[in-house]
Amino acid sequence: MNSMVAEPAQRQVVSGAEAAAWAERLRVANINPRTGLATDYLNHFNEAVMLLEMVPDMPECAEDFLTWSPLSYAEHFTASNFKARDLAIEAYEKAEPTVRAQFDHITDTMTSILTAVGSAMREVEKDQTRVRLAEQATLWVKPLIATCGGIINGGTEADIDNIMAN
Repeated sequence: MNSMVAEPAQRQVVSGAEAAAWAERLRVANINPRTGLATDYLNHFNEAVMLLEMVPDMPECAEDFLTWSPLSYAEHFTASNFKARDLAIEAYEKAEPTVRAQFDHITDTMTSILTAVGSAMREVEKDQTRVRLAEQATLWVKPLIATCGGIINGGTEADIDNIMAN
């Protein structure tokens, strides 16, 4: 059976010098060498939150939020001006599978929340309802962005649990 699903990147055994050179390339590109992830991707979610935070004072900004659309990690970097976008995508693909799974789970959750809020905002007509939706979404997504930042920066599970508890 021919599958359209890509196989996960194979872990390769590399020399200490190769590993050090790879880590330095990542560091210079503002990609965490321990995790292979870049905080630049969080800008995608921060943009949505910024738009949502404007809705209570300017309800017409809900229309601006409705133009936001979800992007995967690779889609974000492909469309960005990030100087090392190809390296960011390669490092993500080579990231340790459990770190990437945690990261993907949280970014998928944020995407689901933001998409659902967008759908709900399209269905309602009252500004006050849109304001409540924006405020609630912000309360849900901001801690998840912080948690993703912890994962990107190589925080321990205890660090991430502490962020989620607060």
